[in-house]
Amino acid sequence: MQLDYSGKKVLIRVDFNVPLDDEYNITDDTRMQKALPTLKHILEDGCSLIIMSHLGRPLKKKKDDGSIDVEKFTLRHLVPHLSELLGVEVKFCEETVGEKATEAVEKLEKGEVLLLENTRFNEGETNGDEELAKQMAALGDVYVNDAFGTAHRAHASTTQVAHHFAADEKEFGLLMEAEIKNAEKVLHDSERPLTAIVGGAKVSDKIGLLEKLIDFADNIIVGGGMAYTFMRAQGGKTGNSLVEEDKIDLAKELLEKADGKGVKIYLPEDSVVADKFAADAATHNADSDAIQDGYMGLDIGPKARAVFADVLTNSKTILWNGPMGVFEMEAFANGTKAVAQAVAQATEKGAFSLVGGGDSVAAVNQLGLADEVSYVSTGGGAMLEFLEGKELPGIKAIRG
Repeated sequence: MQLDYSGKKVLIRVDFNVPLDDEYNITDDTRMQKALPTLKHILEDGCSLIIMSHLGRPLKKKKDDGSIDVEKFTLRHLVPHLSELLGVEVKFCEETVGEKATEAVEKLEKGEVLLLENTRFNEGETNGDEELAKQMAALGDVYVNDAFGTAHRAHASTTQVAHHFAADEKEFGLLMEAEIKNAEKVLHDSERPLTAIVGGAKVSDKIGLLEKLIDFADNIIVGGGMAYTFMRAQGGKTGNSLVEEDKIDLAKELLEKADGKGVKIYLPEDSVVADKFAADAATHNADSDAIQDGYMGLDIGPKARAVFADVLTNSKTILWNGPMGVFEMEAFANGTKAVAQAVAQATEKGAFSLVGGGDSVAAVNQLGLADEVSYVSTGGGAMLEFLEGKELPGIKAIRG
């Protein structure tokens, strides 16, 4: 970060979209913790800080009478914990923009922090309304974007607002800088062999990423429900496993393209199969291309775990996006856990590892391995689109 914030009012967009329990207690403050270095760095310069964030999707989850459920989605619930983290009493404004917001900002003294209300309470936020962005911009002298998780959205508070600041009045926060730096390392400055692990339910969710990976990876490990579409593409019998029938031909094309470029695609040799999609299902191991009718693959099996671990521990660069099975059910979490442990082991041997995507991140966090991989991304969809080679509007708005 290069700007001098001394004596200025700094408008910053962060990602405080944290999970809350039924009593509105924060159950995971990772996103708030990740923003702290930037917030503290700015405050050290001697300025006043105005924080914007969204929380959930309030306009898509209105009450029966059509009104916004303010109590469920208000950022007011975050104030006590944020005050504790920053060591400063954080003030709160029940508006994002408007007379109350303007007045609250005008009263801010040097060293004080103001948290504005949920940006998504405003109808124009998600469609990038210019007037809303203009009102947001009027609150600060400079603008900082540290919300990588929403950088792929052209929202008013993440993209349009930046257009109202000159090039020397806006920049990325430390978290955004780190996210971009680590993703670009994988894309443009990676040691070989480079292994990408791609999991999740559907091929359709990862088409862009898979096509991009075939252009620059050495190995691609495919797990999760999407593996069975590839199995069918190879003529395998997949029982009741999730298969996207309309993506079988695409899977064949991806396999052929990879083969033509010398990229090795690893599919799970065996699977943990179940008679129903439930935590208490009857399970056994089966070859992934010979799953009997009435059973579905819900995790990779022991043979696949061993093969995948061997590939990973001999890699120099690793990108991981997506689980190997139905990770939220303990009976089908072993594949994801095994991959997480192998990624950590490879990192200990000197590999660079980037983990992105909700379940992948959850796995390394739950296993206490977050500090044993090189970088854990805060942005699932944003990281996915960045790695696909797309230009993210939140990044372009700062870089120009």
